[in-house]
Amino acid sequence: MRTPFLTLLTAVTLLAAAAPAQAQFKLNTGSLGAGLKAAKALTLSDEEVVAHTKEFVTWSDANNPVAAPSSPLAQRLAKITANLKTYEGIALNYKVYEVRDVNAFACADGSVRVCAGLMQLMTDDEVLGVIGHEIGHVKNHDSRDGMKTALLTAAAKDGVSSQGGTAATFSDSQLGAVGQALTTATFSRSQESAADAFGYDLLKSQGKNPYAMATAFGKLVASEQSGGAKSSKMQQLFSSHPDTEKRMKTVEERAAKDGFKKS
Repeated sequence: MRTPFLTLLTAVTLLAAAAPAQAQFKLNTGSLGAGLKAAKALTLSDEEVVAHTKEFVTWSDANNPVAAPSSPLAQRLAKITANLKTYEGIALNYKVYEVRDVNAFACADGSVRVCAGLMQLMTDDEVLGVIGHEIGHVKNHDSRDGMKTALLTAAAKDGVSSQGGTAATFSDSQLGAVGQALTTATFSRSQESAADAFGYDLLKSQGKNPYAMATAFGKLVASEQSGGAKSSKMQQLFSSHPDTEKRMKTVEERAAKDGFKKS
């Protein structure tokens, strides 16, 4: 498997069993929400936002290379998440995208998607920490609110506000922007810190060393500094600069206080 992160691959567990990941993650959502009217987007309920999120996930699964359940990547993810079918009231389902992107995202309907590039870069516990972080954004409604904002933005581009609620439909390009917003969303410093804490607690609840949250950050930073390719996850990490190191230190200090040691 060839990825932009060759300098770090020796530190990744189960790498030799990983499947090819030459493609990139597709974000153009095509016919997603074809029946959704722009005016309607202005008054979407939380339940309707989740329904449109499910549409996106369905399209995304159909248009990206999903690892077969029998593949090494899918089996590895199944092992990592074996005790995490539900968490704090959220029913979760998982799939691996065999793409080189260093990314993962969780959606308001409980769908969690992890790209092969991220799994290659990280250990099992680090992958679980990232998943916990993403689930935190769902639990804290960041993902839901981000999706709603993206839908409203697309509606505004159709001139809904100035046309008194004209029922224009979303174009493919606008829907592509919605998908982009959902999977590469950036959040405020407080939102990221809250998601970090959620990921930390999830690791503890699964009997894992929460230092993995900090080492996951460290690998992304090291890849960035060594000239590795940009990724959605890196963009998210650095979106709240200059507090990245502070977030890492917060995790490390909390882990030490809780009696954990760096592995």
